[in-house]
Amino acid sequence: MSYVDGFVLPVPKSNVDAYRKMARKAGKVWMEHGALQYWECVGDDVPEGKTTSFPKSVKLKPDETVVFSWICYKSRAHRDKINKLAMEDPRIAAMDPKTMPFDSKRMIFGGFKALVKL
Repeated sequence: MSYVDGFVLPVPKSNVDAYRKMARKAGKVWMEHGALQYWECVGDDVPEGKTTSFPKSVKLKPDETVVFSWICYKSRAHRDKINKLAMEDPRIAAMDPKTMPFDSKRMIFGGFKALVKL
Protein backbone atom coordinates (compact mmCIF):
# COMPACT_ATOMS: atom_id res chain seq x y z
CA MET A 1 0.00 0.00 0.00
CA SER A 2 1.17 3.56 -0.66
CA TYR A 3 2.78 5.85 1.88
CA VAL A 4 2.72 9.65 1.99
CA ASP A 5 4.75 12.26 3.84
CA GLY A 6 2.64 15.38 4.39
CA PHE A 7 3.66 18.92 5.31
CA VAL A 8 1.88 22.16 6.23
CA LEU A 9 4.00 25.27 6.72
CA PRO A 10 3.84 29.06 6.75
CA VAL A 11 5.72 30.96 4.06
CA PRO A 12 6.03 34.75 4.00
CA LYS A 13 4.29 36.00 0.86
CA SER A 14 7.48 37.84 -0.06
CA ASN A 15 9.36 34.50 0.00
CA VAL A 16 7.04 32.43 -2.20
CA ASP A 17 9.38 32.67 -5.20
CA ALA A 18 12.39 31.69 -3.08
CA TYR A 19 10.36 28.82 -1.60
CA ARG A 20 9.37 27.67 -5.12
CA LYS A 21 13.04 27.63 -6.14
CA MET A 22 14.01 25.62 -3.05
CA ALA A 23 11.05 23.24 -3.51
CA ARG A 24 11.90 22.57 -7.17
CA LYS A 25 15.46 21.71 -6.16
CA ALA A 26 14.29 19.43 -3.34
CA GLY A 27 11.62 17.84 -5.53
CA LYS A 28 14.18 16.92 -8.17
CA VAL A 29 16.33 15.26 -5.51
CA TRP A 30 13.43 13.24 -4.06
CA MET A 31 12.22 12.18 -7.51
CA GLU A 32 15.73 11.21 -8.64
CA HIS A 33 16.02 8.99 -5.57
CA GLY A 34 12.71 7.26 -6.33
CA ALA A 35 9.75 9.18 -4.90
CA LEU A 36 6.58 8.50 -6.90
CA GLN A 37 5.13 12.04 -6.66
CA TYR A 38 6.22 15.35 -5.18
CA TRP A 39 3.71 18.19 -4.69
CA GLU A 40 4.10 21.70 -3.29
CA CYS A 41 0.87 23.74 -3.19
CA VAL A 42 0.43 27.35 -2.08
CA GLY A 43 -2.76 28.46 -0.33
CA ASP A 44 -5.47 29.94 -2.52
CA ASP A 45 -8.73 29.32 -0.63
CA VAL A 46 -7.63 28.62 2.93
CA PRO A 47 -10.08 30.18 5.39
CA GLU A 48 -9.29 30.48 9.07
CA GLY A 49 -11.64 28.23 10.99
CA LYS A 50 -13.33 28.94 14.30
CA THR A 51 -11.85 25.89 16.04
CA THR A 52 -9.00 24.74 13.80
CA SER A 53 -7.71 25.26 10.26
CA PHE A 54 -4.55 25.30 8.20
CA PRO A 55 -3.85 28.94 9.18
CA LYS A 56 -4.38 28.20 12.88
CA SER A 57 -2.25 25.05 12.72
CA VAL A 58 0.86 27.03 11.71
CA LYS A 59 0.00 30.25 13.58
CA LEU A 60 -0.19 32.07 10.25
CA LYS A 61 0.78 35.74 10.31
CA PRO A 62 -0.96 38.38 8.11
CA ASP A 63 1.99 38.58 5.71
CA GLU A 64 2.21 34.78 5.22
CA THR A 65 0.51 32.08 3.19
CA VAL A 66 0.09 28.37 3.87
CA VAL A 67 1.94 25.76 1.83
CA PHE A 68 0.56 22.21 1.76
CA SER A 69 2.93 19.57 0.43
CA TRP A 70 3.21 15.83 0.08
CA ILE A 71 5.55 13.19 -1.27
CA CYS A 72 4.28 9.74 -2.32
CA TYR A 73 6.14 6.45 -1.94
CA LYS A 74 5.48 2.73 -2.45
CA SER A 75 5.68 1.98 1.29
CA ARG A 76 7.14 3.27 4.54
CA ALA A 77 10.31 1.25 3.93
CA HIS A 78 10.56 2.87 0.49
CA ARG A 79 10.08 6.30 2.11
CA ASP A 80 12.75 5.62 4.72
CA LYS A 81 15.24 4.55 2.04
CA ILE A 82 14.53 7.57 -0.19
CA ASN A 83 14.60 10.07 2.68
CA LYS A 84 17.99 8.75 3.79
CA LEU A 85 19.38 9.08 0.25
CA ALA A 86 17.84 12.54 -0.24
CA MET A 87 19.12 13.90 3.07
CA GLU A 88 22.63 12.64 2.23
CA ASP A 89 22.47 14.14 -1.27
CA PRO A 90 24.92 17.10 -1.46
CA ARG A 91 22.20 19.36 -2.93
CA ILE A 92 20.07 18.91 0.21
CA ALA A 93 22.94 18.61 2.70
CA ALA A 94 24.23 22.01 1.52
CA MET A 95 20.95 23.77 2.39
CA ASP A 96 21.34 25.91 5.51
CA PRO A 97 18.29 25.57 7.81
CA LYS A 98 18.93 29.14 9.03
CA THR A 99 18.35 30.58 5.56
CA MET A 100 15.19 28.67 4.60
CA PRO A 101 12.44 30.88 3.13
CA PHE A 102 9.96 29.72 5.80
CA ASP A 103 9.72 29.25 9.57
CA SER A 104 10.57 25.57 10.05
CA LYS A 105 9.62 25.75 13.74
CA ARG A 106 5.97 26.13 12.70
CA MET A 107 6.03 23.38 10.06
CA ILE A 108 3.78 20.38 10.66
CA PHE A 109 4.74 17.06 9.10
CA GLY A 110 4.09 13.35 9.35
CA GLY A 111 4.04 10.04 7.53
CA PHE A 112 0.74 8.41 6.58
CA LYS A 113 -0.33 4.96 5.37
CA ALA A 114 -2.83 5.18 2.52
CA LEU A 115 -6.35 4.37 3.67
CA VAL A 116 -8.26 4.91 0.40
CA LYS A 117 -6.69 5.36 -3.02
CA LEU A 118 -8.90 5.66 -6.09
